[in-house]
Amino acid sequence: MLGATFAATALGGSNAFAQGRRVDSVGLQLYTLRNEMAEDFDGTLAKVAEMGYREMEFADYYGRGANEVRQILANNGLVSPASHIQLNAIRENLAREIEFAVEVGQRFLVVPSLPGGERSLDDYRRHAETLNGAGEECRRAGLKMGYHNHSFEFETTDGRIPYDILLEETDPDLVDMELDLYWIVDAGVDPAAYFTTHPGRFSMLHVKDRAADGAMVDVGSGAIDFAGIFVHAETAGFRHYFVEHDNPGDGFASVANSIRHLRELQF
Repeated sequence: MLGATFAATALGGSNAFAQGRRVDSVGLQLYTLRNEMAEDFDGTLAKVAEMGYREMEFADYYGRGANEVRQILANNGLVSPASHIQLNAIRENLAREIEFAVEVGQRFLVVPSLPGGERSLDDYRRHAETLNGAGEECRRAGLKMGYHNHSFEFETTDGRIPYDILLEETDPDLVDMELDLYWIVDAGVDPAAYFTTHPGRFSMLHVKDRAADGAMVDVGSGAIDFAGIFVHAETAGFRHYFVEHDNPGDGFASVANSIRHLRELQF
């Protein structure tokens, strides 16, 4: 059940405090359009650029080389600040991932999830060590590591919140957090509580909406009060706002609806 503080922060009540600010550069996590990307990589990027998206976060390159990806982005007035890279690739092929990211022009390598069998508290401590170690390698190349949450990181385990361990045991100079707003809300947690206790750690957001019944919906079609979250930008450190929908019925219609709402949003 959602607490009163959480409900006030994330599910409404901020409009009276809107200050007229807007998201300047709207991004897109391309996992949303994975089917479209697999069918027409170049055409999909061109289409989202026409919608007004500017920052692409990749989840797959569909066989394209780094130079080719960078050229396609440039041809459409796009940039890619980040990409999701699976944990095993970070463990086993970090140098290759860094080289690819540098050539594309990215700033962040983001671990998108954790294996189901590696979620004990000791596992989270080991993951923090892995992220710190990878972060050292990334820093030498001008990059930074990131971590993307789901809801399971907020489930109390042996008296601790695993997400807290990741925050406490990763070096802020080496590892940033990509906060997925749908999943933290779905866990019944107030996002703003983390902004004050861990300021500056949340350089990236996944902007995803949640209906009252828990369904994932297009941004603006659910109950999350994005303005009430975005007002914390300076404290939290928000720099990149990536729209995402894990399973949209019509991918292009979904991302069009979401950017339309974000363009109108004031905070």
